[in-house]
Amino acid sequence: MTTTIIGVNLENRLEKAIEFQKIITEFGCEIRTRIGLHPSSENFCADCGIILLEVNGEGKELIAKLKEIWKIQTMIFE
Repeated sequence: MTTTIIGVNLENRLEKAIEFQKIITEFGCEIRTRIGLHPSSENFCADCGIILLEVNGEGKELIAKLKEIWKIQTMIFE
């Protein structure tokens, strides 16, 4: 079984979160895990972050869709 990890560099997180969510909802059945990481504290919440997606298979369509807007990196495990 092939598993792909996709890392998405999400800048302007507050503006782009809705658009990003629409895309990953479209591919929801392919995504096993989603982890969002962004610097924050009691007094600060960064407007950038990294989203990690664990995907069934190679996720070629999802990768193509995400690449249209964001910088991504992928790792494929077989």
